[in-house]
Amino acid sequence: AEVLRTEQRTTGYDCGERGGLLVREFERRRLWRRVFLVDPDQGTPARVAWSLSARDRYQDPGDPVTRPTAGGQKVIIQEGDWIYLNGTGSTPQGDRPFLDRYHWKTGQTERLFRSAPEGYEKVEGMVGAGGEVWLTKRESRTGPPNYFVRTGGKTEARELTRFADPTPQLRKIQKKLVTYRRADGVALSFTLYLPPDYQAGTRLPTVVWAYPREFADAGTAGQVGGSAERFTTISGTSHLFLLLAGYAVLDNATMPVVGDPDTANNTYVEQIVSGAKAAIDKAAELGVTDPKRVAVGGHSYGAFRTATLLAHSDLFRAGIARSGASNR
Repeated sequence: AEVLRTEQRTTGYDCGERGGLLVREFERRRLWRRVFLVDPDQGTPARVAWSLSARDRYQDPGDPVTRPTAGGQKVIIQEGDWIYLNGTGSTPQGDRPFLDRYHWKTGQTERLFRSAPEGYEKVEGMVGAGGEVWLTKRESRTGPPNYFVRTGGKTEARELTRFADPTPQLRKIQKKLVTYRRADGVALSFTLYLPPDYQAGTRLPTVVWAYPREFADAGTAGQVGGSAERFTTISGTSHLFLLLAGYAVLDNATMPVVGDPDTANNTYVEQIVSGAKAAIDKAAELGVTDPKRVAVGGHSYGAFRTATLLAHSDLFRAGIARSGASNR
């Protein structure tokens, strides 16, 4: 029996532990997504639970909280007619993760938890039944990630772990969220990292690290993602190691490509160059970047963007194109 026929392409579904489905749909032209609620056992027609831009960080309702079954599959945790949603909680000031509960039948939403603005705390999972107790992971600029148990209605959390700072020498690294605009008015941002013992007013060689993304409108393109309140860790081949060699890093510098998906790439070069120039100009305005000593880097599509910028602008002295997706 057919349960649901979507208008656009289906990108997946989640099963409720007591029945019902959450089905996801994506429309490429508008970069739009819808999530349907359908319960075949009850015979009720499907309804749209959420409909929003796939790039809209600020309105993202979050993902359903799941648990593994004995057979190893994940199912949505259900308490009566309630399910739980774990979200990133992006805001113009940075991410503030949250936990909501959502009524399957009425669409009513209740906020159970949200990270404080000073620090970063994310719900990792539910503990027991009833949705009253959950496990979180909390970190801050100076405090490493540790696990806590929170109980609904209480402001205090019980500490489970006490991991020490594994790299105290990194705590002198400075960072902050910086917002600005490119020439056409689209809002942009980057996280500015400064090396240990940085002296204000000193202009540094700088690395711009970014990954371009496509947007259907300028409003969602200008939304802020990430958090400057998180604990700084460096591992693997991270570009942040350059901080220890005296570089400034403009991390996650937003370089959106805005427009209809069929034609946006016609102005790809112009938009990417404009975004890169705006980032350098802002960092130079802050007094931290020497605009004559800037490199650009990125991975995959970010590597393709690196090659594009080196070929079509004179903004950079060097580029790091890592594992490039260069066949666009």
